[in-house]
Amino acid sequence: MKIIAKYFPRLDEEKLASLNRLMELYLNWNEKINVISRKDIHFLYERHVLHSLSIAKILSFNVGTRILDVGTGGGFPGIPLAIMFPESRFYLIDSIGKKIKVVSSIARELNLTNVYALQTRAEDYTAKFDFVTSRSVTSFPKFVKLVLNNFLRKNRNAINNGILYLKGGDLSRELSPFKDQVEIFYIRDFFDEPYFETKKIIYLPMRF
Repeated sequence: MKIIAKYFPRLDEEKLASLNRLMELYLNWNEKINVISRKDIHFLYERHVLHSLSIAKILSFNVGTRILDVGTGGGFPGIPLAIMFPESRFYLIDSIGKKIKVVSSIARELNLTNVYALQTRAEDYTAKFDFVTSRSVTSFPKFVKLVLNNFLRKNRNAINNGILYLKGGDLSRELSPFKDQVEIFYIRDFFDEPYFETKKIIYLPMRF
């Protein structure tokens, strides 16, 4: 938790308390269902929570913003962002039922009334949102096709509605079809840890 306080020193007690409980909750669930790899679980706050919260370094979601988290897995980036932005609404979807079971349980334990967890495939989900987030579920061009029809047309935030995609490594080939449209944020500019050296936030605004 120290690592979260390091980069978000002004969090209120309620948010800190919720973030602090995440380790206990995920450790408990990981004994039953392997939602986070065993080699990663003890790096929960750096590799999962802080990574998710990197999005909060480029955008503070306004009240009522609707965010779809595709392929949420164990609830990342959706759960940490829902803690950070309690007045926005987060819809976390995954095709794997046991992962949604974990996400639903953790949201209940933390009383996150702004989280809605659904077992569904992105291509079958037609609801509309301001932003779509994800952590490296597929190649970026494939992801864009999956969610292209899930956007509201009216913007209510400081930046246009669009995709906020967390991914690392060399993305030059994946992003070449969008080279004039995407904005890349290097997470190493926000956080000092070596883990973030190649991690990026890919922002693709939707233009109607």
